[in-house]
Amino acid sequence: MKYFFALLLTALFLPSCKNDKQNTTTTATKTEVKETKTAPISKVADTSNMVLFNGGKITVGANDRTPIEAPAFEATVAPFYLDVNLVTVADFRKFVEATNYTTEAENYGDSGVFDFANITWNLVKGVTWEFPFGIDGEKAKDNHPVTHVSWNDAVAYAKWARKRLPTEIEWEFAAKNGNNLKYPWGNTVRKNNKIMANTWDGKTIQDQNAVDGYLFTSPVNAFPKSNSGIYDMVGNVWQWTSSVFEPYDKNAPFQKNPNAVVTRGGSFMYDQALELSFTTTFRAQNTIDSSLFNTGFRCAKSVN
Repeated sequence: MKYFFALLLTALFLPSCKNDKQNTTTTATKTEVKETKTAPISKVADTSNMVLFNGGKITVGANDRTPIEAPAFEATVAPFYLDVNLVTVADFRKFVEATNYTTEAENYGDSGVFDFANITWNLVKGVTWEFPFGIDGEKAKDNHPVTHVSWNDAVAYAKWARKRLPTEIEWEFAAKNGNNLKYPWGNTVRKNNKIMANTWDGKTIQDQNAVDGYLFTSPVNAFPKSNSGIYDMVGNVWQWTSSVFEPYDKNAPFQKNPNAVVTRGGSFMYDQALELSFTTTFRAQNTIDSSLFNTGFRCAKSVN
C-alpha cells in the first residue's frame, strides 16, 4: 500500500522535507501492486567513481538550526565508500535493461509532482523515472539524477551494483568531510560569492527565479565538488538513506515507523527552511514506497 506524503514546506517538524511527499500532507492510498522482479546482482562493485572515507568521530546534528537536528551528539563512523555522483538516469537505465526491473511508480501508475500553479503535490499518472513530468513531458536527460524512484527501488539498484544506501550518519560524515561544516564547501551559503548547489533561489514558493540556471534537476556535475570531492552532496535532489527516521532527542514523544526513512541533502525544490534545508545536518523523511520528482539517491559501500 502506497502512502503519498506531500511535504511542501516543512522543515522544522518531523514530516519535514520537500519531497516528502514531504510537506502539506496529502494522502493517496493504493492497492494491488504488480509484483516486481528480483534483480540479478553484479559480480563485483565498481569503486572507481567513489570516494573512500577513513571514518572517525563526528558531531552529528546541530543545536542552532532546526529542532529536528537537535540535540547534537558524537558518533564514530567506520570506513566506507560513497559515490561521487548521484545515480543518473543513464545509470538507472543500465540497471533496468540488465534486470527488467519495474519501479514502484510504474507499478502504481503514477508518482509525485509538484503543481506550481495550484501550490500542491499531485500524483500524476504516467510519470516515471524516464518521463518525470508524464508521457507528454520531456524525457529525462541521461546525465541528470534519476528521480521518481522509491527507497525500495534505490535498494534494488544498490544491491544489483553490489553496494548499499548510506546511513544518515555516513551521509553527514561525507557532507562535512569529517569536520563540523555547515555546508559541504564551508560555513556560508556561497563560496567566494559563487553558487555552489542547485537549490531554490527565492524566499517563497512563488519566487521561481532559477538564478542558479536550473528550475528543476541539473546535470550531476553542474556545480563544484564538495570539500570531500563529491558532486551534489546537497541540492539537486533529496537523497535516500538506509536509516529509519527517529528524533535525536530520545525523550521526545514519538512512535517509530519502520517504513519511514531519512532523506538528506535538500533539493531544487522550495522548503520553508530555505538555506537551512541544504545544510549538512538538515533531515527529512519519507515512506519507503514513495517517489517524487525531487528525490533520488547515491550509493555507499562498506570497506570490508
